[in-house]
Amino acid sequence: MSEQEQDNGRRNLLKGGMLMGGYAMTGSVPFLSQTALGQNEEIVPFTDMPPDFTGPPKVGGGVFFQNTQNIDDFYSRNEDQFYVVQHYGQPQLNADSHRIRITGMVDNPITLSMADLRRYPKVEIAAAFECGGNNQGIYHGLVGNALWGGCRLRDVLQDAGIQAGGTEIVFYGADRGMETIRDTQVEQSFARALHFNEAMQDDVMIAYEMNGEPLPLYHGFPVRLLKPGWYGVANVKWLEQIHIQDRRFAGKYMARDYVTLSRRDIGGEMRWEERLVTRIQLKSAITRVTRSGNSHNIMGFVLNDGTPIRSVEVKIDNGPWQRAEILPGATRYSWKLFSFAWENASPGEHEIVSRVTDVNGQVQARPEDLPEKISRWENYAQFTRTLTIS
Repeated sequence: MSEQEQDNGRRNLLKGGMLMGGYAMTGSVPFLSQTALGQNEEIVPFTDMPPDFTGPPKVGGGVFFQNTQNIDDFYSRNEDQFYVVQHYGQPQLNADSHRIRITGMVDNPITLSMADLRRYPKVEIAAAFECGGNNQGIYHGLVGNALWGGCRLRDVLQDAGIQAGGTEIVFYGADRGMETIRDTQVEQSFARALHFNEAMQDDVMIAYEMNGEPLPLYHGFPVRLLKPGWYGVANVKWLEQIHIQDRRFAGKYMARDYVTLSRRDIGGEMRWEERLVTRIQLKSAITRVTRSGNSHNIMGFVLNDGTPIRSVEVKIDNGPWQRAEILPGATRYSWKLFSFAWENASPGEHEIVSRVTDVNGQVQARPEDLPEKISRWENYAQFTRTLTIS
């Protein structure tokens, strides 16, 4: 089979792959998209959303988010759907010369080229995540779902041989910026860390492909970390160094930023607590309502940390919660797209909201149930939409 035929086959799999246990399996049945608009189907505008709402243009060093009304497939298109946040600009790296160094408390410090990474067993996993600052002000557009390809981080770390006491795995990106710390200007690389137990899990990946293509520049070309079930900030782009140490890492994006400050009951005492933005909180959001003749359909997505989902429900105005359908193709770490057939929708103004419940009985929180919070991170409350049926 030629390289072009292999590439075409991979693209076809993306349009129709059935995923088992989170990893992609070839020879699968087609994934039938139930999100694309039908021939006579039209979008009913939300009244809580400007009719001309659109995300900013995608530029190096900037932020890009999508209009979630336009989600039209299980996988977010690399170029114009999957969100982008960049903290220190967009480094231009050469895949042929790029290297990842494994340093610190290891028996065998190693340097890996892209060719070296490709010699490890390849895995593919469907994983969705959002920015830790995603919120209803942009209609939860800092989100995306993709099929990632690469090698397991665990395989690489085992070859390096982590020494006893090496408990913190730090990931440095090639993107750098100046920070002022106690009136002193210092250059810092974007970096995040995982505890040894988190890093060695089977589903953590050094990714070099996104939706069957080489990792795009905006998403960390040529290689990034992928930690499924965690907010996007943990998935370090333009990865250039992995360092093992015996103490907690406290870089800017672990200690001073992407830290949720909320007031919580801690052992019967209400205290302000600072907590790292790590695992995705249980969340659903309604993103689109469509009309075909006299029939209406409500659609949205679910995100969480990979805990199995028990149900997704929709409530219209002051009516009862009604069960929605999770569409085919969903896997442990992918988003779960859902659909609800809105029968006999009456003319006039309406409020609609969704909620998700996981197998542990945890229910997506109402806004009034969230802890008092003054940071902008982790916005996972039920999201009420408004619209008018004509």
